[in-house]
Parts: sequence; structure tokens; C-alpha cells
Amino acid sequence: MLHTLAAAMSNQLQNTSSLNTLNWFSQEGRNSTTVTTADLRPVSVNPWDIVLCVTGTLIACENAIVLAILFYTPTLRAPMFILIGSLAFADLLAGLGLIMNFTFIYLLNSELASLLSAGLLIAAFSASVCNLLAITIDRYLSLYNALTYHTERTVAFTYTVLVVLWALCITLGLLPALGWNCLNDESSCSVLKPVTKNNAAVLSVSFLLIFAMMMQLYLQICKIAFRHAQQIAVQHQFMTTSHASSTTKGVSTLSIILATFAFCWIPFAMYSLVADYRYPMIYTYATVLPATCNSVINPFIYAFRNPDFQKSLWVACCGCIPTSFSLRPRTSSDV
Repeated sequence: MLHTLAAAMSNQLQNTSSLNTLNWFSQEGRNSTTVTTADLRPVSVNPWDIVLCVTGTLIACENAIVLAILFYTPTLRAPMFILIGSLAFADLLAGLGLIMNFTFIYLLNSELASLLSAGLLIAAFSASVCNLLAITIDRYLSLYNALTYHTERTVAFTYTVLVVLWALCITLGLLPALGWNCLNDESSCSVLKPVTKNNAAVLSVSFLLIFAMMMQLYLQICKIAFRHAQQIAVQHQFMTTSHASSTTKGVSTLSIILATFAFCWIPFAMYSLVADYRYPMIYTYATVLPATCNSVINPFIYAFRNPDFQKSLWVACCGCIPTSFSLRPRTSSDV
């Protein structure tokens, strides 16, 4: 009797244990299915971020070509080409920064990644704009001191200027990581989190000042070019049609350079001064995209248009130089 009762109780406990085990596995399976479904849910990607990532890829590819041509061409070692190489390197970092920013947003969303991405973009775009100013100053000095330019502006002097320039831009890029960020105070955020509104205002005012300096220098370049044309006309009692055409073309080129820089950077600089994190993101994207496009255009303005660079590019691509390059004289529009 006791044995039968014990056997019955044992069977009941086994059935209960089996039922609990089945229930546990069933519940665990449902939980596992729920987690897996949530993990496989597609992430919503902002189309503006895709456009910026594609723009960054294009920037990186273009400027990588410029750097490769400059590196493998020993004849392109003049101060002007060193400055163009520095500009290409800054734009290359800007393109990589846009790609990294896209990766960090959707794959590695953390405060450290946000600070690193913001710092790289600030340093790269600041260096790009500063290199544009340095190239403008170099062009002005090459015309203003045409006789002594090649003896005074040595390669060592150019490298010294670039070291100071890059040190300043790297310092600006380190500011968010050193505490100049709004991660702990969202009310102080600018249109580009985690950059503070004060930091963004300083950068914006700096961009506007650089544009004003570039505009003044290019106006002086135009005056010098016209004065040289008048001196040649007085010496020869007339101005040749080809020389007048090249002078006009040079002025048009400088106008295009200034207009491109203004169109790309002034909207973002002005918007950063008046807006903050509470403004719709669509306005931020609409002003940031033209600013990034400036790094897309820079290789065509400062590198691909240069006759010496074009020769090196032809040699690298097809191993030959078109006869039109050897017959074409240098003009003021090439400056």
C-alpha cells in the first residue's frame, strides 16, 4: 500500500516536473523569438545621412587621387603644390570623417564615438578652409612680389606655415573631447550636437572672417593683374587680344572661386550663429550639405585645372602627354 502510494506520488511528481519543464522551454522559446524579432527589425536610416556618406566617399576618392599624383610626381614639389597637397589631405580627412560619422550613428552609437567624429570633422573642415586662405595668400604674394617670390617663399617656410596651421586646427578638433561639449547640458547645444553653441559661433565667425580676407586678397590680385596688363600695353603701345582675354579669364576664375566658397560656407556659418538644437534638423542638413560639397569642388578648382598637375595625371593614366599641353602657354588664368 505504501509502496503503491509512493509509486503514485513519484509518478505525479515526475509528470509535474515534466510539465514545468515543458512550460519553461515554451516560455523561453517565446522570449527568444521575441528578442530575435526585435533584433532583426530594420533600422530606419535618414536619407540625408546617406547623402552625406556618399558625399564623403566621393570627397575621399577625389582627394586620394590628388595626393597620389602629388606624391609620385617629383616635379610637383613647389610651395604651391605643397599647399594643394595639404588642402587635399584636409579634404580627405573630411570625407573619411563623414563616413565615420555615418558608421558611428548607426553602428556604434556612443558618447565617445560622437566626440571623436565631431572632433575629426571640426579639425578637417577647419584645416580645409585655412588651407584655402593659405593658397590665396600664396597667390597674392606670387604676383605682388613676383621678382623675389621664389627666393623668399622656400619649401621650409611653407612647411612651417602648415605646421602652425594644422596645430591650430587639431586644437579646435580636440575641444569637444576636452570638455567643450553639450553632452551634459543639452540646452547649450548648437545645431551640430555635441558642439556647444558658443563653440559653433566662434567657428562660424572665423569662417566669415576668412571669407572676408580671401575676398580682399582676390580683389588685390585682380588689381595687380590689370595693372600688369596696363604696363604691358604701355610698353607695346597696345594690348594684345590674347593677353586681354587671359586677364579677363583670370578674373572670371577668381570670381568663380569666391562665389563657390561663399555659396558653400556662408549659409551654414550664418545658420550656426542664429540657430540651436531646437531648430528642425532639415535646416541643418540643408546647410551642411553645401558646405561638404566645397570639398568635392576643391580638387577641380585647385588641382585638376593646373596644367602641371594635368600633365602628371595624363602620364599616370595613359603614359603620355597630349601635344596641346606643350603648345599651350601659361596665362594669368592658371594662377
